[in-house]
Amino acid sequence: MRSDSIKKGAERAPHRALLRSLGVSPSDFNKPFIGVVNSFTEIVPGHQHLRAIADAVKFGIRQAGGVPFEFNTIAVCDGLAMNHTGMKYSLASRELIADTVEVMAMAHSFDGLVFIPNCDKVIPGMLMAAVRLNIPAVFVSGGPMLAGHLPVDGKMKAIDLNSVFEAVGQFVKGDLSPEKLEEIEGAACPGCGSCSGLFTANTMNCLTEALGMGLPGNGTIPAVDARRSSLARKAGETIMRVVAEDLKPRDIITPKAIHNAFVVDVALGGSSNSVLHLEAIAHEAGIEFPLTKINEISDKTPCLCRIRPAGEHHIEDLDKAGGIPAVMRELSSLLKLDARSVFGGLIGDVVKSALPADGTVIRHLNDPVTSKGGIAILFGNLAPEGSVVKRSAVAPEMMVHTGPARIFNSEEEATRGIIDNQIKAGDVVVIRYEGPRGGPGMREMLTPTSILAGMGLDKSVALITDGRFSGATRGASIGHVAPEAALGGPIAALNEGDIIDIDIPNHVLSVRLSDAEIKARMEKVPAFQPKIKTGYLKRYALQVTSASRGAVFET
Repeated sequence: MRSDSIKKGAERAPHRALLRSLGVSPSDFNKPFIGVVNSFTEIVPGHQHLRAIADAVKFGIRQAGGVPFEFNTIAVCDGLAMNHTGMKYSLASRELIADTVEVMAMAHSFDGLVFIPNCDKVIPGMLMAAVRLNIPAVFVSGGPMLAGHLPVDGKMKAIDLNSVFEAVGQFVKGDLSPEKLEEIEGAACPGCGSCSGLFTANTMNCLTEALGMGLPGNGTIPAVDARRSSLARKAGETIMRVVAEDLKPRDIITPKAIHNAFVVDVALGGSSNSVLHLEAIAHEAGIEFPLTKINEISDKTPCLCRIRPAGEHHIEDLDKAGGIPAVMRELSSLLKLDARSVFGGLIGDVVKSALPADGTVIRHLNDPVTSKGGIAILFGNLAPEGSVVKRSAVAPEMMVHTGPARIFNSEEEATRGIIDNQIKAGDVVVIRYEGPRGGPGMREMLTPTSILAGMGLDKSVALITDGRFSGATRGASIGHVAPEAALGGPIAALNEGDIIDIDIPNHVLSVRLSDAEIKARMEKVPAFQPKIKTGYLKRYALQVTSASRGAVFET
């Protein structure tokens, strides 16, 4: 056992003395030591209940003959960090989380790890750490928040955090009273858990199942459901089997697993951020997975679900319909069923025990929401390395769009411009210098996209950025434009009024400028000056790579 390095032999007597001070008994020295990686924090709604989840995990570990040791990572609530300096730290926290887990696991020689994530960057950060360390591991998330409800026209309507962001747009337009805005605000988030739509956190928790690192139900069982505690206990028991089998993350996260994750992702219509995170996880695993492969998968995989923000269903509805196993069962002809899983066998074994698709929340392959998957990668002279759009959340009339560029050099500038009614139907809002290096931190743009939606412009205005979009974003919102402006990408050459062509079905994002004109303009663009010159973000900006590579660090 790896933990023998801190508990076996005469020379380890000092180590055992320290362990005894923790209450570890002599008989425990013959048992596997399991690290329980908890992202509990009192400021993140998705994490406030994770102490109880960790207690259930530790109970399962002890029952199965192991010795659990809990430790913590950081966690950022993207909703609270949105639209101010805090969002610069969100993506950047992913690398810190991975590094933190590496430090703790290597310093204390754990035999296995159970990871307890629940929000946007924590999940991929922990998955990156698991693959990097390659120590037997199991994931169990804190689960999704239930949707809130408000009476509308005599019926109760489900709402969520995104409803509040969009309500701000309605308020700005004058279509919503302060009292109604407060009513929506008070009902949208009824309790703990990751926000209730198919936003980034829930997308990544669902994809953890598809990757084979989480047990069935990991992504969909509500946070407040008793089954969540049972799943946590089972995860504790499962890690002991995984340790005994010496089943490691790199045995599970293979090219087949990354393929399966993207198939499930595009079928769900998941967050566009999943592209960034799955690419980063693949990078840690030493897997090359070019963006062009995502288009190949998405063009062959129908979108089967319309979950918020793309539709009216929430994660709790997906759970009732059979969850990710039911989705995978419907997709079985498109999956690599011989990929491995911590479930105790192959992904095909998960599929065999799944419920059939209900035809409503999870549509059938022969009756999909759309014939192609929910994510598309666009290329062109404006995005030579690619850009990402959640096409399942784009209105049909915006799938092909041409319009004049309205240029903003920060999210704050764009938000002010939208609120001040500077944007009109047909425009293409361009937000640049918000990429991984330029931001720094590649901020999410939920505020401007939600205000546009609330103002009724999401079906007539496109938005492109070298930053990111929240998983809650809907509309023709194209992010991850690469290379970013700060790295000399063509987006830096755009001028006000340039005509931009968007053709999502044909994967094209371009500007009506010749290569020679773009080159001439770029020669006149001032050298980029970092916005943050101290602390972690300074170091982050110096190390981070392009979004097309997952915004990972150079090694």
